[in-house]
Amino acid sequence: MATYIYEYDNWPEFLWNDKQINLILGKVRNLQGKIYGQMAALGFSIKEETILSTLTLDVLKSSEIEGEFLNYEQVRSSIAKKLGIEYAGIVHVDRNVEGVVEMMLDATQRYDKPLDQERISGWHAALFPTGWSGMHRIDTGCYRKDEMQVVSGPMGKERIHFQAPSATEVEKEMVMFLDWLNKKNEVDGVLKAAIAHFWFIIIHPFDDGNGRIARAISDMLLARSEESTQRFYSLSNQILIEKKKYYEILQKVQHSSGDITDWLDWFLNCLYCALESTDVTLKQLFKKADFWDRNKDSIFNSRQRLILNKLFDGFEGKLKSSKWAKITKCSADTALRDIKDLIEKGILKQEESGGRSTNYELADEWRMH
Repeated sequence: MATYIYEYDNWPEFLWNDKQINLILGKVRNLQGKIYGQMAALGFSIKEETILSTLTLDVLKSSEIEGEFLNYEQVRSSIAKKLGIEYAGIVHVDRNVEGVVEMMLDATQRYDKPLDQERISGWHAALFPTGWSGMHRIDTGCYRKDEMQVVSGPMGKERIHFQAPSATEVEKEMVMFLDWLNKKNEVDGVLKAAIAHFWFIIIHPFDDGNGRIARAISDMLLARSEESTQRFYSLSNQILIEKKKYYEILQKVQHSSGDITDWLDWFLNCLYCALESTDVTLKQLFKKADFWDRNKDSIFNSRQRLILNKLFDGFEGKLKSSKWAKITKCSADTALRDIKDLIEKGILKQEESGGRSTNYELADEWRMH
């Protein structure tokens, strides 16, 4: 049986190859600065919309990594309400969605507050409001009392991926971890977010929800490194895209004798990709802002505004008049009138493909190239 990193005498002293890590860390810091500079130039409402979209994505994707699919409208509505952002789609929100949102907002909006046992236990309790995880009753709001293994496979043929430190060690391990986390260290803030993520996953202090809490800790430390509550990129979304590699690298480095270069390298590259995709989103936002600015004297009804905003935010599937009618809750005739009006204004055009039904898209001038 291979030795786990926490079983070595030097635990938890982490080592890494500075030369290898500093290269990617420099690129991350650079892109972070560029994005925050661009965001500063955006108007208030667009900035607000971006933050709302990013936090919504982060909450949805962090849960999805664990195979849990939350309702988009509920998550978005809950975040908007808690941040005091006006949002038309206020809907009933399930308690478990509220809990995930509360944890994420506490981590990112109160990033400068210390993370102690009480606060992190509150996060855990918020994640499991009923005290159940699926079909299993779990201890919530406190550290685990039992041994913890991460296993997969059918009964009788289980494969152990990880054996966490003994339950009797958890409290002592967490005291060390939280003490390090709250202290000002020599370590760069972004690097600290990467180390904390790994360290917390290794301790695995709770019965369930450790992955989501690890990602919330990363988000908190990234917000701390930027000294900003404004979130413009989603690390969890990128981790979901690279999920297979995420688990592979954790599994590999959990057996290292203290060298976590591979983990840091993966984490920073993942973060860089998350920042890059935000760069693309920002281009879309500027396009959208430019559109509304240049058309501020044009007259649009509320249905047209709704659909145009959806098109600029990346409309899924094809836009047909029947879909327009369904989304805006109007008749087929009204939908067609709305669409024809936008075609005459040079904003929409018919898709070339033709086929049995007519599809519409933004005119070339307004599309992302």
